[in-house]
Amino acid sequence: MQDKAISSLKDVDGRVLKPLNQSELKSAQNELRELCAVHPNLKNVLVEGGHLWNFLIAVFSLSPYLRDCARLDPEALAEIVNQPVKVAVKALIDDARDAWLPRENGAVTETELMARLRVLKRRAALFIALGDLSKIFDARSTTELLSELAEACVSAAIDHLLLSANETGKLKLPDPGNPSYGSGLIVLGMGKLGAGELNYSSDIDLVVFFNPDAGIVAAGEEPIEVFPRLVRRLVRILQERTGDGYVFRSDLRLRPDPGSTPLALSVDAAMIYYEGRGQNWERAAFIKAKPVAGDLIAGQEFLRGLLPFVFRKYLDYAAIADIHSIKRQIHAHKGHGNIAVKGHNVKLGRGGIREIEFFVQTQQLIAGGRMANLRDRRTEATLATLAQSGWIDEETRQELKNAYWFLRDVEHRIQMVHDEQTHLLPQTDAELRRIAYLMGFEDIASFSARLVDVLKTVERRYARLFEQENHLSGASGNLVFTGQNDDPDTLLTLQKLGFERPADISRVIRIWHYGRYRATQSVEARERLTELTPELLRVFGESRRADEALLRFDGFISGLPAGIQLFSLMGSNPPLLSLIVTIMSAAPKLAEVIAARPHVFDGMLDPGLISELPTRVYLASRLETSLSQSRHYEETLDRLRIFAAEQRFLIGIRLLTGAIGGVAAGKAFTHLADLVIEAAFVAVANEMQETHGVLPGMRLAVLGMGKLGSFELTAGSDVDLILLYDFHDAAEESNGVKPLDPTRYFTRLTQRLIAALSAPTAEGVVYEVDMRLRPSGNKGPVATRMRSFANYQRREAWTWEHMALTRARLICGDQSLIDEASVVIADVIGQSRDRTKIVRDVLEMREMIDKEKPPKSLWDLKLIPGGVVDIEFICQFLSLMAPAARCEDVSSTNTRERLEALGPHFLSSEDLELCLSADKLYTELSQLVRLCIDGVFDPREAPAGLIDFVCRAGETPDIKSLEGEIKHLSREVRRVFHTVVS
Repeated sequence: MQDKAISSLKDVDGRVLKPLNQSELKSAQNELRELCAVHPNLKNVLVEGGHLWNFLIAVFSLSPYLRDCARLDPEALAEIVNQPVKVAVKALIDDARDAWLPRENGAVTETELMARLRVLKRRAALFIALGDLSKIFDARSTTELLSELAEACVSAAIDHLLLSANETGKLKLPDPGNPSYGSGLIVLGMGKLGAGELNYSSDIDLVVFFNPDAGIVAAGEEPIEVFPRLVRRLVRILQERTGDGYVFRSDLRLRPDPGSTPLALSVDAAMIYYEGRGQNWERAAFIKAKPVAGDLIAGQEFLRGLLPFVFRKYLDYAAIADIHSIKRQIHAHKGHGNIAVKGHNVKLGRGGIREIEFFVQTQQLIAGGRMANLRDRRTEATLATLAQSGWIDEETRQELKNAYWFLRDVEHRIQMVHDEQTHLLPQTDAELRRIAYLMGFEDIASFSARLVDVLKTVERRYARLFEQENHLSGASGNLVFTGQNDDPDTLLTLQKLGFERPADISRVIRIWHYGRYRATQSVEARERLTELTPELLRVFGESRRADEALLRFDGFISGLPAGIQLFSLMGSNPPLLSLIVTIMSAAPKLAEVIAARPHVFDGMLDPGLISELPTRVYLASRLETSLSQSRHYEETLDRLRIFAAEQRFLIGIRLLTGAIGGVAAGKAFTHLADLVIEAAFVAVANEMQETHGVLPGMRLAVLGMGKLGSFELTAGSDVDLILLYDFHDAAEESNGVKPLDPTRYFTRLTQRLIAALSAPTAEGVVYEVDMRLRPSGNKGPVATRMRSFANYQRREAWTWEHMALTRARLICGDQSLIDEASVVIADVIGQSRDRTKIVRDVLEMREMIDKEKPPKSLWDLKLIPGGVVDIEFICQFLSLMAPAARCEDVSSTNTRERLEALGPHFLSSEDLELCLSADKLYTELSQLVRLCIDGVFDPREAPAGLIDFVCRAGETPDIKSLEGEIKHLSREVRRVFHTVVS
């Protein structure tokens, strides 16, 4: 709504505010008449009986506090009615922020500052309330203005205190004219102040830290004594009641361990506390933290350092239970067990403001580590982001947004009656009517109906976030796993659920509950698993070969170092159980990944996992977030390992669930590898330069070969790399503190890149690196100079090396070198060749592979006659023959795309379609098999679930039909191979 003067409004949001009753009406009229008689300015702007007169009479009858504000400062009332309210409030906020500034007669005393801030606060409270009740402001604007006012008052008090300490010699400020600048004193606004959502009579939650390294404490003084004394004076300035009232009540209990720590802590002490002992409720509290006074730059830096504590790089589902536990404790302690109207607490009660805040903050704790856009302090803005990101639907966002601001309006009306920090609705009809009228309702009944509807909506949405349904209660029978012997009814229940060996399953679950595994040793872990067991059994029971799948799950948890996080995650998100069953029944390799690194499950909670394709842009955005908090080289490499493992897992989940096919998975695995290799390359190059400097004219590029080059990586692929470099011929050594000659420089850089990707650490390996495709293979240097690469490819390379070059792709590096290498590769592939020689070389290579690497079975899809190698050889042969046939240049390095482009020039349409069909089938099957198991697929030993997935990928009803299709296609591909390569 546009900023207006109150006098310009004819009514209040279409409904005129009603006086509470006749007695209050007469009293308010008399008082307003008296004020007009004494203060001509007020009389000049008020016409008795006019709409503005009636509005103020209603306000004064409903709010004794606002009536008192007007009585104490009638000139302010006269001032506000005819000017834009927001402009007037902003001016008061500016005055408050500058209240510390010295005047012509000298510095402002503490007494003077306290008086000024109190008068400004009272005026601002009156102006904001009138703007609110007249609907010039909505609740959002009201909370923002109140928060800005509080920030201004705290800032003025801090500047005054710093300047005062500077004048008495306790501190030495860098700039007394700007006391807070460079002071290292950090004042954080928490809760509603930090979020810009303050209410009328709110306490302001402050946390104060100081940085001793700022160097402002005078010699002989101790920071741990100076700053807590300063904070004690800050509290007095803000909340001590004088004849002018108070400014803001201040609460400093959100600081670390408030019962035993001073009012201000050093930054180092705070960081040690949060990193070692910080609680989940403190993580939730710091979501809303904002520097509001003091050294704002230092405050922002402190919060940046705290990001890994607040937003974990792994999802911490145990935190959800803690957050919900806080809510339950509030209900138990405050007695807010039911939804009511009279006496209901609109903040802490069921369906209240706190439930909306918890709804938002819980999901921020879940996903804020990976999704930086969820780190907003504001409730409404975060609801919008949750909806945009798919965490909640639009209906939920709209309902909770509307409920939030409605309840904030109610809270404001409760508090503006007597300026009390309360959230309780009155117990009597007379006082409840006051709130209903302040809200603009005609009567108690209509207000109560709307309030109950809002509270129930919030309660329902909040409950859905935490609910854990038990589908096995009652009808399915007993599930008892105590004691040494099997419960007969439990065995019957297990049979009904789909288990063929109920006694074995019962024994396994008893082992869980006895705490014999590390993952179930803690009481809390066993409690979570006990709650989870009925649903776990139901979902496993619905799977094919349920016993086998559950026993594999048992093997999985038996190897876990701890179980609380995983059990909490599954309990909080029942749909994940289905995915776990899928993994356990079909993908032992993925199960091993989870066992080694349970945090890879975190990404499965992203609502966009299935709907969003893992494109390069998608993966790059998440990699940027993952690396944004890295502070040094080793941490960057660890985060790369974590990111690569997690995203490989998530791409695999998409493949396993059918969200993407094998071809898309190959491209996704390759995009991931490109990004991770580039990030590792940049980190390694920077690290080298810090120690060894650079060589004049130095340029670097990374060339991807094999399946990396052709966008056909699988979950378990190595990466084939060649590192290219160049430098000025005259360069003798690098310019760093530890100079190196060119050969050693580029050799060491390459070795470090290999180590960065393949050296095992606590976080595992990123990729195994294969560099055998470089010129001269294993016998040559690990890094290749550009001119050597060009000379070798043009004059010395074998036919098979030129075939491999058709899949070469520049991954990253200096653009000029990338362009130069691309020209060389295109020139080499574009040469006209002797067909007879190429045919002979290709046939010899294929015969050698048949002899030295015979296929292990029909399912060795790469090596079987007519398998993947034959299709690749056909494609590569055509690529080398294309220039002589004057075919158009083909820029793609992908096997399938090259076949589609070149095939029509060399193959019949039937043979081309056959090769493409075989390539698709081999790709779909290979991607699944490499994802789920190590080694060659054997239907006799493969998990039941994997057989189902393989048949689905092959679009056949059973494994025998699929084997028949493979035999047919491979025979035909081998025929095409011999037809083409001849």
